[in-house]
Amino acid sequence: MSKQINLPHDDSSCGWYAALGQQPACKRLLGEQRADYAVIGAGFAGLAAARRLGELLPDKRIILVDAQRVGQGASGRNSGFVIDLPHKFALEHPDPAHKQRLLSLNRAAIAQLQGVIERHGIDCQWSHAGKYQGAVGQRGLAYLQHFETLLTNLGEPFRLVERDELAQVLGNTYYSRAIFTPGCYLMQPAALVTGLARSLPDNVELLEESPITGLQRDGQGGWLLQGSQGTIRTEQLLLGTSIFTQEFGYLRNRLLPVMTFASWTRPLSDAELAAFGGQLDWGLTPADHAGTTVRMTQDRRLIIRNTYKHVPKYGKSTSDAMRESVRDDHRKAFLARFPQLADVPFSHTWGGVYAISRNFTNFFGELESGVFASACDNGVGAAWGTISGTLLAEMAVGSDSAQLRDIQAVTGMPSLNPPEPFLGLGVRSRIRLAAWNSRSEL
Repeated sequence: MSKQINLPHDDSSCGWYAALGQQPACKRLLGEQRADYAVIGAGFAGLAAARRLGELLPDKRIILVDAQRVGQGASGRNSGFVIDLPHKFALEHPDPAHKQRLLSLNRAAIAQLQGVIERHGIDCQWSHAGKYQGAVGQRGLAYLQHFETLLTNLGEPFRLVERDELAQVLGNTYYSRAIFTPGCYLMQPAALVTGLARSLPDNVELLEESPITGLQRDGQGGWLLQGSQGTIRTEQLLLGTSIFTQEFGYLRNRLLPVMTFASWTRPLSDAELAAFGGQLDWGLTPADHAGTTVRMTQDRRLIIRNTYKHVPKYGKSTSDAMRESVRDDHRKAFLARFPQLADVPFSHTWGGVYAISRNFTNFFGELESGVFASACDNGVGAAWGTISGTLLAEMAVGSDSAQLRDIQAVTGMPSLNPPEPFLGLGVRSRIRLAAWNSRSEL
């Protein structure tokens, strides 16, 4: 049965995408199309799924379709970390084997991305820079000590970095201590996903600016995807749609739409870079999960990311006034760290929607006969989307592998959410409480 789809409604102010400059014209869904496999959603998961289908089935027609341009959605809006370690709450999982599987899957994703980048010459500021996890005050230091214990138990290398050494990298003494882990990669996310899209196998057809507004069985055992100016008939359907998976009738009341926001500066001048006094090409995440993420890009831009919002209507839940308020908060965080750069303005402030679940569980697998999905990355989309999309394609064609068994072992069903209005009240209250408790780390 068909259902009206609530579409993405992202703002047009994403700095990463704006930095790409004018993009070539795209191909849209027009008329009646047939495909052996259709993939909805051209983010990290959908791109990886379409690439793998194209590799495995070179004689089949694969259509990859997205409501926006590649890079305009969540995959082009993150902070540009490709993290190898189990992230946040996943690192606290009680089963060591579970964490080792996640680690192996994340590293397979990094190797896969690096291979594609090198083969196709994708210019996306790809860098094996590692990652700092930083603490400001006593609350952050307590979290950092816990992180140290978790890394020790996992058997992963790390290095403690004290304030003075840290300042030589970060250009400030705001942080009292950090833990450096070497396995993280940094990149320009919009440049990476557009590069991945332009290097797909020849039998994969990418259709952009082509929202799918209806989805139904076609009466012949396959699926009919309805767009505004065309349709796609397919026998097999893969969803790389993250939070929007629920719009197609799946995982309803199991996913939470959350938006996080970032602001960045224009590129620093030579004089400003000298006043900054730190290094280029680093990334720092907060020891306290609700704190502030900071990055310095290869092209001299400083990024501040914090502030979380529950967005039940996705991008339509935001407004210019909300972004202006977020920008003011980002400015305070920026000036606390870089007072010597008080005259450097922000050029862009943007938000990106992603899916989390109350039990921090990722969904991966077959939703019903002929429909496969990877959904709910819980905020670590680059690595997880890449490996889950790849393995979802392998599952869809009937393959088997140790990696496929690993991803099935570490995924499951996101837990049900309470009904509205209790859900919204609870999520907003938790976000406000986390922001209040973490105010010293912002």
